[in-house]
Amino acid sequence: MILSPFEWTIAKRYLLPGRNEAFIALVAGISIGVVMLSVAMLVIVMSVMNGFRAELMDKIVGLNGHAIVQAYGGRLDDWQQILAEVRATPEVIEASPLIEQPLLVTFNGRVEGVLVRGNTQADIRKMADKVVIGNLAALQPGAGKVMIGARLAENLGARVGDVITVINPAGRSTPFGTVPRQVGYEVAAIFEVGIYDYDEKFVVMPMTEAQTLLLLGDQIGMIEIKVTDPDRVGDILAPVQRKLAGKALLSDWRQINASLFEALQVERVAMAFALSFMVLVAAFNILSSLVMLVRAKTRDIAIMRTMGATRQSLIKIFVTTGFTVGAIGTVAGLILGSVVLYFREGIVAGIGKLTGQELWDPQVRFLSTVPARADPVEIALIVLLALVLSFLATLYPAWKAASTDPVEVLRYE
Repeated sequence: MILSPFEWTIAKRYLLPGRNEAFIALVAGISIGVVMLSVAMLVIVMSVMNGFRAELMDKIVGLNGHAIVQAYGGRLDDWQQILAEVRATPEVIEASPLIEQPLLVTFNGRVEGVLVRGNTQADIRKMADKVVIGNLAALQPGAGKVMIGARLAENLGARVGDVITVINPAGRSTPFGTVPRQVGYEVAAIFEVGIYDYDEKFVVMPMTEAQTLLLLGDQIGMIEIKVTDPDRVGDILAPVQRKLAGKALLSDWRQINASLFEALQVERVAMAFALSFMVLVAAFNILSSLVMLVRAKTRDIAIMRTMGATRQSLIKIFVTTGFTVGAIGTVAGLILGSVVLYFREGIVAGIGKLTGQELWDPQVRFLSTVPARADPVEIALIVLLALVLSFLATLYPAWKAASTDPVEVLRYE
């Protein structure tokens, strides 16, 4: 829609009302503000929810892999052969033996339920960027040292260098019954993954240490697998699943965390649908402000018609006026949303101090910090939604202005 110099001049005049038209300017300003807030809210909420899902997936997959082969009964007897078959599967990046067992840890009279995790040295080295204090290199087979999560360290009151006791209830049988196995380990390092449950529960040790503690001999409990495309993990590992039928269970990240990710997806769709109504409300604000503008400028419209302005010109003028209001609000909303996302941690902390409430509780939210990840496609859809609704909101007032009969308006002037 190309505007002539006359049409553009009038449109700019209506976008910047004069001193005697303060009320019209106020209504237009409110319309811009509502569009800005609705677009900003959509951008902020969708980005935070996308960031939450992405961060959660990255951290869960980063620690547990994309899939796990777990034996019935908890012991993979012929795990070397299964590991070789998994590694030979196309599009499998990595496969590692793994031991994971729920046990108890005690220190200075405090007892916590934990997940003891036996990793290979290669997998332990990959956690170097998660260590907040201590020496990861000290976790060597036979050294009697472990690495624990930051929240677990807080709960136990343990620091690097302290000796914690891991209790395995399934100990050795004696004439007097089964005696729980208790082994002391020195804390060599403290790590923080960023997922509260992991930081509160995991005790990581070398594979051989875990085998000795759990009396597994040379056996392991599971195999951790990573593939090229997490979204296609089921198709990639289908041949492995067929070979393992009856011997072991293959579970991918979607099955292990199905309830969590499904809940996130439902919440994401529901929030997007609900917040889209804010953009609709903003469009109604544009419509109402244009209707008021048309009523206030009825005499001017009639004069323009008598001077030769066509109906099409009037439609262009008022569509441009309303659409520009929506476009300004949309751009302002994107800027506001970006600023809020950039300073989100400080904003959450500030609101928490003002209200006295912890808005982001890691025990509830799983993650220690507020994540955000903007999806360009979603941002484009939000902008398109705001602009389309803004355009549609201009059609009725523009048609009303173009339908003005100059004879009727000027008859009694």
